[in-house]
Amino acid sequence: MKTLTYISLFSSAGIGCFGFKEQDFECVATNELLEKRLKIQMYNRKCRFDSGYILGDITQTKTQNQLFAEIDKWRTQFHLKEIDVIMATPPCQGMSVANHKKTNELGRNSLVVESIRMVQNIQPKFFIFENVKAFLNTLCTDTDGIDKPITNAIDHNLGGNYNILGKVVNLKDYGAHSSRTRTLVIGVRKDLTHITPFDIFPAKQSAKTLRELFFRLPEIPKMGDIAETDIFHAYREFDSRMLAWIEHLKEGQSAFQNQEAHRIPHQIKNGEMVVNQNKNGDKYARWFWDKEGPCVHTRNDILASQNTIHPSENRVFSVRELMLMMSIPENFQWTNKSFTQLNQLTLPEKKAWLKKEELNIRHCIGEAVPTGVINSIAYKIKSILMNTPLSTQEINQQIKQHHLTDTDNLIKFIECYFDVLGLTKILQLAEYANADRLHHAAFFTRADIAFSVVKNLPDFRQKKILRILEPAVGIGNFIPLLIEKYQDKEKVILDLVDIDPNVLRVLKIILAKLNIAPNFEINFIENDFLLYEFKEQYDIVVGNPPYKKISTVHDQLHQYRQGCLNQDTNNLFAFFIEKAMKLGKFVSLIVPKSLINTPEFNQTRTLLLQNNLMKIADYGEKAFKGVKIETVSFLVETQSKKIQDDILIESYITKTYQNITKSYIFDSKFPYWLIYRNEKFDNIMHKMQFGVFSVFRDRQITKQHTCNSGKYRILKSRNIGNNNIVNIADYDCYIDDIQTFSVAKFLNQPDIVLIPNLSYYPRACFLPENTIADGSVALLQCLGNFRQPEKRDLAYYATEEFEYFYRVARNFGTRSLNIDNNSVFFFGLLKD
Repeated sequence: MKTLTYISLFSSAGIGCFGFKEQDFECVATNELLEKRLKIQMYNRKCRFDSGYILGDITQTKTQNQLFAEIDKWRTQFHLKEIDVIMATPPCQGMSVANHKKTNELGRNSLVVESIRMVQNIQPKFFIFENVKAFLNTLCTDTDGIDKPITNAIDHNLGGNYNILGKVVNLKDYGAHSSRTRTLVIGVRKDLTHITPFDIFPAKQSAKTLRELFFRLPEIPKMGDIAETDIFHAYREFDSRMLAWIEHLKEGQSAFQNQEAHRIPHQIKNGEMVVNQNKNGDKYARWFWDKEGPCVHTRNDILASQNTIHPSENRVFSVRELMLMMSIPENFQWTNKSFTQLNQLTLPEKKAWLKKEELNIRHCIGEAVPTGVINSIAYKIKSILMNTPLSTQEINQQIKQHHLTDTDNLIKFIECYFDVLGLTKILQLAEYANADRLHHAAFFTRADIAFSVVKNLPDFRQKKILRILEPAVGIGNFIPLLIEKYQDKEKVILDLVDIDPNVLRVLKIILAKLNIAPNFEINFIENDFLLYEFKEQYDIVVGNPPYKKISTVHDQLHQYRQGCLNQDTNNLFAFFIEKAMKLGKFVSLIVPKSLINTPEFNQTRTLLLQNNLMKIADYGEKAFKGVKIETVSFLVETQSKKIQDDILIESYITKTYQNITKSYIFDSKFPYWLIYRNEKFDNIMHKMQFGVFSVFRDRQITKQHTCNSGKYRILKSRNIGNNNIVNIADYDCYIDDIQTFSVAKFLNQPDIVLIPNLSYYPRACFLPENTIADGSVALLQCLGNFRQPEKRDLAYYATEEFEYFYRVARNFGTRSLNIDNNSVFFFGLLKD
């Protein structure tokens, strides 16, 4: 395993990212504005080179150049190809609920945007942003100059390259021992196809109570005392008149609850007692022994801050106690002196040292990410990068060696090797071992693709019980992600349907190995989803249905079509869409990309637009390894009274993630959806008239009908040049009689335009005499109410400008490029 690397931005004393050091990550560079805090990182020897400690404002070009120079040094000296992790904790004064003097932050939280820019420029495998609870909904001025919520800025700039998970959590559940509600944003680069943000989210851990944490610490009941063997366990001094305010408090009580006037926090002004304000309700408050620690704030040094008083002693928490609550390890260095050296100082020397250093230490702790939380993330990253997916060769080898195509053998293998191989590899083997997978048109859904579907499903914050249906569950790739997303619900009912009994047998074994929490109820339904009569309505229908055309003489085609709007198709996935929309409030399915453009699915698109279509993700050919099919996913809300004006378009092809106005990309003047439409496309569009041709493609003439010589030459796609026919040695073929073929009607017709089918490089010529074309060429005939095409029109099709226009018009497709009754629309005539 190669050395793992990270960069830390706004790192303060490096308390949080010390968790990476604990997991043997190398710090390439760390940036902090205050020198006294950066020195603490130096004491902990985070970076290999002194130049890695970068002091200064990261928004300044000079500071950024230092950071990029450090990356280049690692590339040169250690052949570093890429940074593994960037962690950023930009200052949050404009968002914190404890800040009562909020102003419009300079540049609308510009430091957050700078963190986004750094991730854009460096492109690490993972990024981690940590901040206050209100982080994601707070406004920032994005890189485009527009004020928007931070979550939108992150998605807009990074969502094209990263799968991103943002969650508001209490870190006491994830490695801290103090209550700390924060926002964690985790991004995983999309080329890491076996990893999702859920996989590296910190592991859940039960926080210790203060009684459990402090049991070895001696009492320090006297003001000014310092524990003999621990300089960091000291009674911080305060104004002795305040002692009366707190000395009789019980656990959980605030001094403002005292009944005697002199014990209520106050000031004397002009000889009169004026009671202090208590805006947050937790000032001068004593904490509990049998709870985890309170939230550790920056001003943890004073009684007047929030919940700072020890459960039984009349003092604020000591530095050692704060370190324990924030899971900061004992070997963390606050100074260049060793812990032993500090404890050997005399009492006056210790007091002098604390007077100089303690406040900075306390402030650093109050601003920190708990070390244990980041340690958990670092451990998960390290573990998962070691557990790479199996290659196709390894999969085939295991299947052959263990005879895994036999379901009984596969089940035995899973039971034996699940803990050794892990879930990812087991799912791979189980999917590819299924001998009937091609018959049922079942394809393995990668983890990153499944995450892109699940991440945008609604959170249902107000619902305690959810019912979810997966209509073609296969090996269950979506299930772990659904469990992660909805783990906090009171109850989740998962109904899992599949037509293949062997698949369900295997799935039951896999799920049993996952030790699923009892709030998930799982029901297995062995049946044909399209024919099964469901008695329930579902909050969500999600999955990857089969993509398979069934014969028009198939006994069940009539049954599948019953009640469907689209009667023009015989593809199963279209029927799945319609039935899913009848059963689910929210439906998200992965389907062939042909959904968005081919005539066969015109009615299906109409149905989707009649509902609240919320998202389309375009995976191109990236979703299924070794399967030559382009796919998209969609998310639609079926019971909304209001249809949103915008739709989210996520593209694995252009690496973009943006909200677009529906009326723009679903414009009715076009024959289908244009999810990549943009201003450049529109500018080119205005040069032409569209909808001027009808199209014909021969599907009858095959190789068996042709020979090396004959009466009529058969033109194929490679013969079509820019206003000319290209002659290719040993490529031509001929036919003597075409009268039995439909294409014969075009023979020697004037102004018939030939265009290669299935090409991203459009070019055209006129049909020569005594020639005809096979199915690799589209024959275009101008409709009667337009002028006839000219050579200048055909020449324009071969220009770079039209090529770009055509790529957008075809939604950057690579396989669904047939020139049909819809796509022929975009071969226009130039305006005069």
